[in-house]
This record gives sequence, C-alpha cells and structure tokens, in this order.
Amino acid sequence: MTDLAELFPDGDHRFHLTLRRVEPREFFAPRDATGRVLAERARWLAAEPDRYSALRPEGEPLWREFRALIERDGVLRHSGDEREPPLVAMRRMGGVMEPDFVLLSPDADGRFRLWGGVLCFPTGWALEEKMGETLDFIHGVVPGLNPALGAPIHQFLSKLKPGVAFLRDNWGLAATDELNLHPSRAIPPPALPVALDRLWLRVEHQALVALPESGGVVFGIRIALHRLDAVAATPAGRGVRRALETMPVELAAYKRLETVRAQVISLL
Repeated sequence: MTDLAELFPDGDHRFHLTLRRVEPREFFAPRDATGRVLAERARWLAAEPDRYSALRPEGEPLWREFRALIERDGVLRHSGDEREPPLVAMRRMGGVMEPDFVLLSPDADGRFRLWGGVLCFPTGWALEEKMGETLDFIHGVVPGLNPALGAPIHQFLSKLKPGVAFLRDNWGLAATDELNLHPSRAIPPPALPVALDRLWLRVEHQALVALPESGGVVFGIRIALHRLDAVAATPAGRGVRRALETMPVELAAYKRLETVRAQVISLL
C-alpha cells in the first residue's frame, strides 16, 4: 500500500492523476488475516443484495472476463455452477473477495459507463443510483474534478492495456471507523468539537485494470482507515494540514468538512 506521506506531495491541494503500476493479483489477493472484511461484506450482501451489487446486461461480458482473470491469477478458485445467473455468481464472488469492484466499458460514443459491480464499502455514494451513467456524470458531483481530470482519465482508460493494474489513491476524513458509508445509513460527518482520536483519515486505494476482450475496465477499491491522532504524529499529518488549508471551499463542503476544517487544522 501507499506510504501515507505519498498521498500528500509538497504543494497546495490539487487533483492529480498519479499512478503506480503493479500486477492485478497484488491488489485483489487476500490481505486481512482477521477475516473482518469478508465477514462484513457477506453480511451486507446477505442483508441488502440489491443495494450493494448490481449488473446490467452490458456488464455481463465484463463480469465473465474479470472472473476469468482473477481465477487465472490464483486470487480465487473456480467455484459454482456455470449455469448460475451472472448477478448471483458476481454477488457470491463479491462476498469472498476483499476489494470492492465496479465494471465499466465504453458506449457507442466512447464514453465509459458503469454497468455493474459489488460495492459494500462506498464512501458516500450509491451504486444503484449510478448504474448506466457515464464517468463524467458520476464524477460531476465532485467540485473541480471533471475540469481537472476528466479528459486525462478518459484518455488513460481508452489506452489502458490488459495484464497490469494501475493504482491511485483518494482520501477524506470520517467521524467513524465504519467501512460502509452508504448514504442510506446516514452516518454523520465530522462535527464540532473536534478530537483527533475520534476522526479517521479514510483512504481509498484504487486499481484500474483493463479487460482483454471487451475493452472494459475493472475499477477496484480497498478502504484503509487511520486514526487521525496517529497520523498527526507522522509527516503525513503536515500534508493533511496543508491540503485542508488550501482545499477549495466547494470541495470541503462536498467532503462534509466545512464545519470542522479550521479546528482540525489548528489541532494538526
């Protein structure tokens, strides 16, 4: 995983498409020796499968390619009946694999659209609301993201070659160590008064993997949580402070940090 200090390069806050190259198996292979992640994934998928997983017909070829890829890489063994409906099979796999994943492919106009996935640990967004939408639409809620990175992201995805994963990271602050921040759960954002031992740096470790036949892309997501008082004692703490100091007001509001930003900065 990324060193936390690398998330906060010298300079003011900005969107950047910094990518690192690894083998796909390095991202998707099991890491959690406690079993907590898989237990929680299975719980959410059993309780509300339609909320945490979905698959359109356009996504079925992508799903089959992704399943073949992770089975070939030894991340998971083949199991189940080939006659099993694709959505059922995808849900089953999503409950025994640690990362979330969503499946995208270009439409007739070359715009990447979301066709399916298993998303048990979303950071404030709902898979069911984004199905069939373009990346520009999905990213449109994030102030400044499309103008800064919309074109580079599309260009990168269009040229992505199979056989390798490209990693990037995204971060925010949360007032809980819950993994599942689906909006339906209405988990409150950070609030005053601030205490660093009750805030977490929430990092999305993201992987982009091209599929070999369809032209589709798998977008994998792993969540890591770091209590902010521990982060404050490292070089990453200075990076968080500077990023908060220079983050545009609109973006701080989107990240639900506007009421606590000044006090978090003073404590860091």
